[in-house]
Amino acid sequence: METILIIKLGALGDLIQADGAIRDIREHHRHASITVMTTPPYRRYMEQCPWVDRVFIDPRVSRFNLAGMLDLRKRLRADRIERIYDLQQVGRTRFYRRWLFPSGPWLGDAAGCTWQLHRPDGCCAGDHFAHHLSLAGIETRHSRNGDVSWLADDVSAIMHRAGMAPGYVLLIPGASAAHDAKRWPYFPDLAQRLQALGRKVVTVPGPEEMELCRTIPAEMLVPDEGYYDVFALAGLIRQAAFVVGNDTGPTHLAAHLRGPGLALFGDHAPATTTGIQHTSFAWLQAGKLTNLGLETVWQQVVRLLEQSDRGGMRS
Repeated sequence: METILIIKLGALGDLIQADGAIRDIREHHRHASITVMTTPPYRRYMEQCPWVDRVFIDPRVSRFNLAGMLDLRKRLRADRIERIYDLQQVGRTRFYRRWLFPSGPWLGDAAGCTWQLHRPDGCCAGDHFAHHLSLAGIETRHSRNGDVSWLADDVSAIMHRAGMAPGYVLLIPGASAAHDAKRWPYFPDLAQRLQALGRKVVTVPGPEEMELCRTIPAEMLVPDEGYYDVFALAGLIRQAAFVVGNDTGPTHLAAHLRGPGLALFGDHAPATTTGIQHTSFAWLQAGKLTNLGLETVWQQVVRLLEQSDRGGMRS
């Protein structure tokens, strides 16, 4: 049996965007044993991924830690890897190509790769993966439009406890604390308008969004202790009729769950570099999110909700 290693170290959004490429690799190597190398925070995520057989954890020790690097090489070589797909393509994995796997079929951007390709500026991950994998003779049916529905937990108990039915509008008003400019400031007003339209409005805050979500007139779903993990969040997204969110991980998760929604982008980067154009989401972009007016967003939300209602709930 052929043994294959896929390298995808993180972060969560990057893993989500690589789902389709990993599936294409799986379908091309149907009878191979496929291991994915990732980092400790994403062990559980990849353990649930149906396209891989096992997970190899890279502790990400310093490249100057000789003992750590030798141990990593020993562990990897024990698996007798025959082919490697580097979907991370960063300095660390180029280092691995040079010092841990100096020979053998390798797809990546490092010098000496069997299939070498650098990701062009402005190219989204899905387009790059589709082009790169095709060089290795892989049919890329999923690389541009991955579907992470397998990630979603059964949330019927959460819904029952909250007294909620499917079909609500889920708002994702947060973004990384380091990127405050990615936060559209008019979610409270949007929630009020949605409620006036007779829509149930919901937020599912993470640890950085609790105070923000308290300012929004919507039902805030949180467990008795802590916060819902990505698996529960995915389940709750799948029960929503529509999602509106900033350029942040949960919004891109929602987009890759194949449901309808609207993503709001500032000028951090062109929206198309995220691959949003290959999902079921629409998007709006402005130089500054403070300049993206409520009326502009509202008109889009109403139009898209009407389309969604005509199409029915997702399968």
